[in-house]
Amino acid sequence: MAFELRTYQSEAVTAGVDFFNSKPDYNGIIIVPTGGGKSLIIANIAMAIEGPVLILQPNLEILIQNHAKLCSYGFRASIYSASAGQKNIGHITFATIGSIVKKKHLFKNMKHIIMDECDGANAKGSMYDDFFKAFPHVPVLGLTATPYRLGVNSFGAMLRFITRTHPRIFSKVLYYIQNETLFNAGYLSKLEYFSFDVVDRSMIRLNSNGTDFDENSLRHYYRQINMPKIIIRYAHRLLAKRKNLLIFCSLISEAKEVCQGVPGSALVTGETDKSERATILNKFKKGIIKCVVNVGVLV
Repeated sequence: MAFELRTYQSEAVTAGVDFFNSKPDYNGIIIVPTGGGKSLIIANIAMAIEGPVLILQPNLEILIQNHAKLCSYGFRASIYSASAGQKNIGHITFATIGSIVKKKHLFKNMKHIIMDECDGANAKGSMYDDFFKAFPHVPVLGLTATPYRLGVNSFGAMLRFITRTHPRIFSKVLYYIQNETLFNAGYLSKLEYFSFDVVDRSMIRLNSNGTDFDENSLRHYYRQINMPKIIIRYAHRLLAKRKNLLIFCSLISEAKEVCQGVPGSALVTGETDKSERATILNKFKKGIIKCVVNVGVLV
């Protein structure tokens, strides 16, 4: 089944194709809000450019989703991911970075790289940085809904636009569409916000790279303020008005406590078996499970 692209999706595809066809000496990004259809944009860019394409995905769930979207157009694509149980390379290859970072020789013929959720690529010492440096003449196109990374300076921790960090992987914004535009067009549901301003970031240390919070410091601080109890309180408030709820937690220990405090909820983490994870998400979509608590999976 082929999907008809919305105007902004077509514009994003054009920007991505033009980027690769221009044979750039820099890496660029396309910014599309969550729910804006990045999987369709990725698929249409990959189908329109000549030469082998490597598409990097942040996790198994998104890899499977985006692979399925491309294949729905009648194109064939390979998957190289240990977590997916497949290690195949084709004209279009979907992969997770952990499975290929030490297999660079297998991808020496790749002409284009597309990275989904590109805000997750640390420009210093990450697996992405290591992999990209091995292919200096291969342009990288990143897609993201949140083009920021946590940084630190003399004033403390702050969010910085990923094209303005030093060092950086991506240098130029090729296309963007605002959340407000999609809301006004009826493409996204209106959001209802609840105040959740309970974290004092000055109380949490950054990690050695200065790009995220230190996990031990975060765990200690969450114990101090009893973060699970706060999340549970808000979850009950939301579920009184909503049929279902998706909760993102930073720590597995925190997520387990939240699950225990929210009746009818289910836990999904990177340790959850693939078949069990699929069952939970299917039941969540059908409304059988009304609350899913996840850690680093459903991004």
